[in-house]
Amino acid sequence: MISRTILTALVVAAAANTATAQNTPYAFTNVNVVPMTSETVLSDQTVVVQNGRITAVGPAARVTVPAGATRIDGRGKYLMPGLAEMHGHIPGQNVQFAERVAFLYVAGGVTTVRGMQGHPAQFELRKRINAGEIIGPRMILGSPAMSGNAVADVATAEARVREYKNAGYDLLKIHENLAPDVYAKIVETARAVNIPFGGHVPNAVGVGGALAAKQNTIDHLDNYPEAIQSEQDIPRLAQQTVQAGVAVVPTMPLWEVLRGLHDPATMMGRTELRYMPPQMVQQWQTQVTNIRAQANLQDAAREIDMRNKMLKALSDAGAVILLGSDAPQLFSVPGFSVQREMESYVAAGISPYKVLQAGTTAVAKYLNDEATSGTVQVGKRADLLLLDANPLRDIRNVAKKSGVMVNGRWLAWSEIEKRLSETN
Repeated sequence: MISRTILTALVVAAAANTATAQNTPYAFTNVNVVPMTSETVLSDQTVVVQNGRITAVGPAARVTVPAGATRIDGRGKYLMPGLAEMHGHIPGQNVQFAERVAFLYVAGGVTTVRGMQGHPAQFELRKRINAGEIIGPRMILGSPAMSGNAVADVATAEARVREYKNAGYDLLKIHENLAPDVYAKIVETARAVNIPFGGHVPNAVGVGGALAAKQNTIDHLDNYPEAIQSEQDIPRLAQQTVQAGVAVVPTMPLWEVLRGLHDPATMMGRTELRYMPPQMVQQWQTQVTNIRAQANLQDAAREIDMRNKMLKALSDAGAVILLGSDAPQLFSVPGFSVQREMESYVAAGISPYKVLQAGTTAVAKYLNDEATSGTVQVGKRADLLLLDANPLRDIRNVAKKSGVMVNGRWLAWSEIEKRLSETN
């Protein structure tokens, strides 16, 4: 759980969204609702949305559809909350690319993004999304990376924390190569000014140090493998994580790529790559080709197996797991990469319901935003996914979208496909 700093920003954003949402009501009729209040499906429901909020949920025979409402036929379909990407990247100065990335998140079913590479230009992008000028997710903005190169001493550490807090960033992005005393000063000052901090675990600090500091999130399962000397350490680390109240953002498929386990020639066949700039995709191919040429694939496979066991142990122990894929990054396309992320959690032995929690209710609780997000209930923001099949039965069904509602705006899949085709 984090401080209410982020919640204040969310309330402001939500107010802007409400003011700019379309006034015409929507009604998802005769739909199966996956409310995420429990592991259940509510059959033959009508869900009414107006001014960016859910105003009614109930049996279709009993819910009155407002006059003039746009009806969305939900027969045979499943309505669930929109997903969160809790380790995403949002471009800075390249406005056109930033707008493309914002839309790609939404196209992939992501209606909330925690940006983990801060840039001042992101504030204007968020403002335009909240005003309804462009389509994009709700944005929680992390600061520029606080790495050893950028923050070399304790005086700079304190100054940067205060600077980023005053600039309006929602959290501090912890990065690599921080000295222990510098990291300690960041933690101390962050608590003093009431701003969350999360991301990487500096090697000199280690996962034990990050847990002791109660770092808000440990992303990429950073430094967990280094702390595992034998498999007996895995449940111990899981329990320590739970006791510290630290959340984890796993980014599992990306780590397989970074360790060279996937052939770049095969990954080049991924259809979502067409939505990224060709030059960037070519750079990805070159980078991964070089990574794979230098990799010890047996060692890499052992590390990935250990990461999967660690993730399963964290889930079994009740640790807070937040969905995140680190897109855009090597062969991780914004929005679409969360699907691969979710499938990797299931492959590690986690149930589809718990995986969906990582992208919905767990995020709402982490952000102290349960009153307005995370479930399909009256009063919640209208950030919704309409699917062609039941995601509780098979996590791959999340990819079978009929449409996305973000900030109260309905985008049928045909419209999303049209917009995607324009990015080619």
